[in-house]
Amino acid sequence: MTGPEAPEEAEAPEMAKVPEETEHPGAASRRAVHAASGKRLGASHPREEGPTDLRLVPPALAAWVTAAVTVGASPGWVTGVAVVSLVAAGGLMVAGRRRTSGAKGHGGEGTGSWRRVSVAAALLCVAAAAASAGLHGADLRRGPVPSLARQFAHVTAEVEITSDPRLTRPRIKGDHMAPTAVLLDAEVRRLTRADGTVVATRAPVLVIVDARSPRDSPRLSGGGSEGSPWLSLLPSTRLRVSARLVPALSDGDDIAAVLRVRGAAPPEVVGEPSASQRFAGRLREGLREATDGLETDARALLPGLVVGDTSRVTPALDDAFKATDLTHLLAVSGGNFTILLALFIGPPGLAQRAERRGLAPRLGVSLRATALLGGALTLAFVIVCRPDPSVLRAAACGSIALLAIATGRRRSLIPALATAVLLLVLYDPWLARSYGFLLSVLATGALLTLAPRWSAALQRRRVPPRLAEALAAAAAAQALCAPVVAVLSARVSLVAVPCNLLAEFAVAPATVLGFATLATASVAMPVAKTLAWCASWPARWIADIARTGAALPGGGVDWPGSWTGALLLALVTAVVVLVGRRLLGHPWLSGACVLLFLLVVVQPSPLTRVITGWPPPGWRFAMCDVGQGDATVLSAGSGAAVVVDAGPDPVLVDRCLSALGITTIPLVVLTHFHADHVAGLPGVLRGRSVGAIETTGFEEPPDQVEFVRREAAARQIPVTRAVAGERRRTGSLDWRVLWPPPSPAPTPDGPNDASVALIVRSAGLRLLLLGDLEPPAQRALLRSSAAAELGAVDVLKVAHHGSAYQDPDLIRRVAPRLALISCGKDNPYGHPAPSTVAALRAGGAVVLRTDEDGALAVVGASGGLSVARD
Repeated sequence: MTGPEAPEEAEAPEMAKVPEETEHPGAASRRAVHAASGKRLGASHPREEGPTDLRLVPPALAAWVTAAVTVGASPGWVTGVAVVSLVAAGGLMVAGRRRTSGAKGHGGEGTGSWRRVSVAAALLCVAAAAASAGLHGADLRRGPVPSLARQFAHVTAEVEITSDPRLTRPRIKGDHMAPTAVLLDAEVRRLTRADGTVVATRAPVLVIVDARSPRDSPRLSGGGSEGSPWLSLLPSTRLRVSARLVPALSDGDDIAAVLRVRGAAPPEVVGEPSASQRFAGRLREGLREATDGLETDARALLPGLVVGDTSRVTPALDDAFKATDLTHLLAVSGGNFTILLALFIGPPGLAQRAERRGLAPRLGVSLRATALLGGALTLAFVIVCRPDPSVLRAAACGSIALLAIATGRRRSLIPALATAVLLLVLYDPWLARSYGFLLSVLATGALLTLAPRWSAALQRRRVPPRLAEALAAAAAAQALCAPVVAVLSARVSLVAVPCNLLAEFAVAPATVLGFATLATASVAMPVAKTLAWCASWPARWIADIARTGAALPGGGVDWPGSWTGALLLALVTAVVVLVGRRLLGHPWLSGACVLLFLLVVVQPSPLTRVITGWPPPGWRFAMCDVGQGDATVLSAGSGAAVVVDAGPDPVLVDRCLSALGITTIPLVVLTHFHADHVAGLPGVLRGRSVGAIETTGFEEPPDQVEFVRREAAARQIPVTRAVAGERRRTGSLDWRVLWPPPSPAPTPDGPNDASVALIVRSAGLRLLLLGDLEPPAQRALLRSSAAAELGAVDVLKVAHHGSAYQDPDLIRRVAPRLALISCGKDNPYGHPAPSTVAALRAGGAVVLRTDEDGALAVVGASGGLSVARD
């Protein structure tokens, strides 16, 4: 007993006379708690827990594994697994009943009967999982859709949308940015073949709507759903589309086919969405409207924190969250739901006591009514955040985590977690193959098992309770989830625990204020905008944590992206945990390890220069290793440099500049607007003082021109145009623009032949940077007035990644001592061409390339020249 009845129990003298052999197993521990309290009446609310009940764990795991294996299997295999499991379970039950009858005749029963029941229960769950997986698999094979997909048939289909529209990430494909596409999960309800035959069916498909250009993408334009009418569609909307059916990418997909819709024509709506989805859509749209005026990161992040709407999250911010293992904050998570319910019921530890707090008791809501309203809140959460399997998983796991904290009996919640896993897998067997589902279950299990023990251990070592609980929760979740994340990303984040710990303090206020914004936007927009502004502060804090953690040079390490690599990481994690437990007893040694960890992650430039030799002292010119693209750096003094081109990847160029110690950039020169030279611009601008951006006057392709101007405008950086004859100087660095002329003549490859070409002088060295000039422009350059400056340069940045299209007369005229080529490893273009490398070497040049030599830095003056490799 607890609460007011506990003193009566403590004062009852007959309790002490109960014989030990008939005493309740927990009585001794309860008396110990009373005695340790130091009070005459003992502790008023001792908590008592028995051993963890793991009986439901084997059946849940058996069902999970069975569903994962059989959901894509043939009907024969599925039937065989189900029948064999049922027969085996029936046999065990019959044998157990006979033995039980015999045991009763002798006056006792053994523990073997419970084992047989447990095995029989697991076999029944296996049979149920196989049956459910078989039925879901049959849904993919029935009807005309799979056969038409194998024929790549053109059809007219009536489909019902089952998810929110989403965009593919912009991809760099060669020298241009591949168009984005709108993706929708849907079910084909009616199909019209080419001969006019109409067939009613029900088959899950993935609808891909090809966009004309990346300008249609809100992620690039910074807009909302106004970028494409397809992005404003709500689940349960019915459409009529003319498209081509193609097979799914693999047999393990949970769709019958892919429906590809060509062009960007508006969708043809033939059925309005349901009332609940329209209501949820109005709430979500109100949240987007209320956040429209916020700073970019907060504007993107708040809808994601509240309802999982990531349509405004830029690729750079998404990469930062992935690098710091904070992506769970951008999806609908059980943690968000837990915060919402905790606000309603008050502090979890008091949820079942008379002195409970929160909104419910303040409003005079009884405990039973609180439970009912909590269920209604759960239903509203699922509707607003969409009732797809991921949201159902979040609601289930969030409810379990909250219940564990509210009752203070975390170990007894393991059966609840096992039950949730079992029911969800039986409801949707495809979840058994979902990495998101696996990560969610692992994180919840970590909070129920490891986190309480680690928190108690930290508190025994005088760590404040709140800090101990937060640190233990972040560390436990990371320890169990990191191996799975490594399989997905082939990388291990070293900053995940500190970033999650720092972000955790802002998650609750951002989530609560975000939900308040959601609730008030449809009735009082000014109030909603005020709440959104308040929520923007913690949201920006979270975004800043992600960006800062991702920018740290040692924030992550590459790791084998396989299950073997996951097992290896699990072993490494176990070793780290064991060593960490011993280190906690030695404060000075622990402090030294923390300092060493900080040095590894931050990698301050003076220290890394001493250890690695990079960057070399007195470097004048550096070529970053950014894959298939260009990004070169001209030193202009301590911490300052002129950057020529930005490469295709913001993360790679940012890391390169950070390693070089560049904080100030007087000028960024973008030789031309191909994506492999400009797409990394956000990484160049991130956290650095930039004076201006100079570009070519040939503004093609237009979508990438718009991208550059938008990035510059967002940071109020002026954009100027480079013209042949222009001379500039900053510090010890000066240069002249050799190309393009004020009005470049049209050529077969306009963007490349309009590249900005520079002749640079630094500490007596002469460097020639040719951008991506092709032979027509190279020959025109030789005929121009700038030809006199082309002779005998020290360093040549070879044009167009060393492609075969080079003018031999220009190579002979330049006669470089050192030729540097920027190209990606195993690129599909064969760069650099063997003929180009041979011609450069025949002219006496030493040829180095980033795909083989990594980042390169040129050191020296007119008298001597050397190259350092990263």
